[in-house]
Amino acid sequence: MANKLLAQMGLHHSIANIFAARNILTAKDALSLTEFELMELLDVGLEEVKSAVAQISEIACPPCQTALLLLENRLHSKDQVGYLSTSLKGLDNALCGGVPFGALTELVGPAGMGKTQFCLKLSILAALPCSHGGLNGRVVYIDTESKFSSRRLMEIGANSFPEVFSVAGKAQEFYFSLQQIKLSLLQHQVKLLIIDSMAALDSVEYEKDKRVMGQHPLGWHVSFLKSLAEFSRIPIVVTNQVRAHGNDEAFHFPFEAKTRDQKMKHPERFDSLLTAALGIHWAHAVTIRLVLEAYSGAGQRFLKVAKSPISPPLVFPFEVTSSGIALMEDDGIEVMGPEIHTIRYEGYTDLVCGRSIT
Repeated sequence: MANKLLAQMGLHHSIANIFAARNILTAKDALSLTEFELMELLDVGLEEVKSAVAQISEIACPPCQTALLLLENRLHSKDQVGYLSTSLKGLDNALCGGVPFGALTELVGPAGMGKTQFCLKLSILAALPCSHGGLNGRVVYIDTESKFSSRRLMEIGANSFPEVFSVAGKAQEFYFSLQQIKLSLLQHQVKLLIIDSMAALDSVEYEKDKRVMGQHPLGWHVSFLKSLAEFSRIPIVVTNQVRAHGNDEAFHFPFEAKTRDQKMKHPERFDSLLTAALGIHWAHAVTIRLVLEAYSGAGQRFLKVAKSPISPPLVFPFEVTSSGIALMEDDGIEVMGPEIHTIRYEGYTDLVCGRSIT
């Protein structure tokens, strides 16, 4: 809550304008200064400063609550316990309803695994009328890699919900409602925020800052997204890329029968073990991590619930259809040990030489 904007705290417009003029924009900015420093900087009286600080503190630093009280509040507040259904029965059962409101959910996987397809389907589900199981809201879809396809979006919608998209004019109206991504979350009934992908932003920050020692380049973004999810009580879904373990490590796993030199001469398909991009700092920040991967031996794709506060580590086989992602079995297989965190990918040897895979 330290990064919460003062403009969102209901301060009297006169003192709010003074804060903004002095470039004091967040609760952290204001509370990092003493009352006398604020008096001098803002050129206002002590009572005005005390009143403003008290109001900021009350919002940014809520009173201590017990775990029991938090649970009771959530159970009695409909907005606190909401979920956005994924329409995948097995996954919804595992997550006790679907993608939770007020939390950060991450999709990790190599290129072509279906991360964007998953996001497009969620966009449709959030915008559908409540009578069809949706949230009847708008969607903010931030596409950092220019992969958004309105044609594919409409195809998924038409095949998944023909009774909605077959109505004259409904499809076009639905399409335009999804495009209004510049609108305010609270003022315009936004029910879902998607960022596809965060790793693309990380590469930009890396080139720009060359990473300050001990500071994650997306540290502020992580904090802001978690605060935004909690404040707005909507689900936030982000996608993440994968990276190879390294030139040497990527070729020394038990399932690999051939040597590196042999593979370079004969670029046959094989499984490479990958890891999620953005590192451990990001991994701890997300509430739910869903991994999408593929095995070359079985020629099958799998969706794994790798991290969740309410679900055991489960694996579901899936396929990508004209209606989006579809689970082949509703009953997931529980996986124990480090296997749940590994990411397998069917690819050529030139895909595991340390480069990022989108």
